[in-house]
Amino acid sequence: MAATAAAAAVRPSLPITPPRRERSAACCSLAPATSARSTRLPPSSRWHCTVVTHAGSRRLQGPRCSQAEVASSTVDDDEACELVRGTDVVIGQGDDESVRAYLLEAVKNNNGTCVLFLSDVFGFEDSATRDFAYRIACHGYNVLVPDLFRGNPWKKSLPMDGFQAWLAGQAPERVAGDIDTCRKWLVDDFLAAAPSKKLGVVGFCYGGGRLVETLARDADAACFRAGVCFYGSRMDASLGARIAAPVLFVCGDGDPLCPVETVRELERSARGAKAAVYAGRGHGFAHRPESLEDDGDAEDAFAMMKSWFHDHLLA
Repeated sequence: MAATAAAAAVRPSLPITPPRRERSAACCSLAPATSARSTRLPPSSRWHCTVVTHAGSRRLQGPRCSQAEVASSTVDDDEACELVRGTDVVIGQGDDESVRAYLLEAVKNNNGTCVLFLSDVFGFEDSATRDFAYRIACHGYNVLVPDLFRGNPWKKSLPMDGFQAWLAGQAPERVAGDIDTCRKWLVDDFLAAAPSKKLGVVGFCYGGGRLVETLARDADAACFRAGVCFYGSRMDASLGARIAAPVLFVCGDGDPLCPVETVRELERSARGAKAAVYAGRGHGFAHRPESLEDDGDAEDAFAMMKSWFHDHLLA
């Protein structure tokens, strides 16, 4: 099912071969590391980073991408998913200020830019989050996925009547500070020697709401050049006028956690914003599809995101 007319103007700038996915196997599913060693790197600035590399190799071990996944890649199909390496990192100084994160680096097809990935409530180690971040990295981007919940994400096994209490324990000031710590590290350290310091941000659900706040705080510094917000929850539409980076807002019209009215208000008030509203889709369809219809629109939304980052980070 196609997106509504509001998204029609957002067209992929690169040839896209729509991939097909089997429901039984997620592409590029990442298994947790079973052993690791930690190395303290000499900081190039005041930001410290501890790198945890998997024993024996820094290259990710896991199922390879399907041919459809890398159909539009600039490298051979057999190599594309071998060209991403994953590293556990700890950014910052001290237990109170340090942030755990997962860094995915493109290797041979690295385009020199970074995407900060703000997860949903299930956290940075969730398989759906890792899979989506890996897909982005397969197309040449470096992707940093921080632990927004300091080791305490929401778990699907918990009773929903405890969700509000759990959410109240995620102090907004602490979360914002952790995001800013990651942004500063990406700009000051990771991209310090890069010819381009262009930085993108993508957020899902809870992370989508934090994306809006992050871009509003970043208006003066202008570190972020583009954002993609997937069905952000608890988005503050009043912040739209303070957002300088162009944002693509993706949502479904059947999502009670991301009202279309809020998305449209942000589209009107944020400079350069576009909204892609998918008819009949609910919450999480792009990274947690539950039907063949979800799958089709998830692939369309991924292509739209890829085109958005290409136009604003690479063109």
